[in-house]
Amino acid sequence: MKKNSIKTSSSLEVLYEDNHLLVVNKPPGVLVQGDKTGDIPLVDLAKAYIKQKYNKPGEVFLGVVHRLDRPTSGALVFARTSKALSRLNEQFKQRETQKVYWAIVEGIDLPNETRLTHWMARNTKQNKSYAYAKKVPNSKEAILDFKRHKTLERYTCLEVNLLTGRHHQIRAQLTACGYTIKGDLKYGASRSNPNGSIHLHARKLSLIHPVKKEKISIIAAPPKDALWNACVVEGS
Repeated sequence: MKKNSIKTSSSLEVLYEDNHLLVVNKPPGVLVQGDKTGDIPLVDLAKAYIKQKYNKPGEVFLGVVHRLDRPTSGALVFARTSKALSRLNEQFKQRETQKVYWAIVEGIDLPNETRLTHWMARNTKQNKSYAYAKKVPNSKEAILDFKRHKTLERYTCLEVNLLTGRHHQIRAQLTACGYTIKGDLKYGASRSNPNGSIHLHARKLSLIHPVKKEKISIIAAPPKDALWNACVVEGS
């Protein structure tokens, strides 16, 4: 998404907000943090939202706790204080959070539910990760569970419970099993999506509030298109 395509903070979809946290629904195509492209990242959009809403003078503090790949969408939490940031960082490090994704993959011949365990190695030059059945040099163990959420005409929507947090983990592990995410050319999809997105969405994020110490769970609606709309069923 180019610089001029994000003009005001009104385009930010806020899912949860208090003095310590800001949880938003990241649109596909938007960076979480800035890079060499110079495109406006989500963190800057969120800072603009806070500055405008609360009429804050000076620079707004907003800590990036975790990231989502640029072409993906879904629930993303920012920390509004340094205390919240350090406590949330520890939660993510200790895997005390729960992240549930939806992934629409090509084909319909998939198991109802299964666990995938691989050893993943990252290629920084390609900005890509590879999943192997056995340990290879510089690899880290990657584990996820998935179950069939909805069977569509030519695709299957999976609900993925991420148990480790590796670079491009869901994309690489599903591809290694022949379950390519729709639109994900980098990992072998048959064609791209018109808007450059991939059909991978961070559906639910559960964590312990860093100050109130209460569990909170946030659900993010997927982008509006025919396939995603077909995946949203009552109670899901």
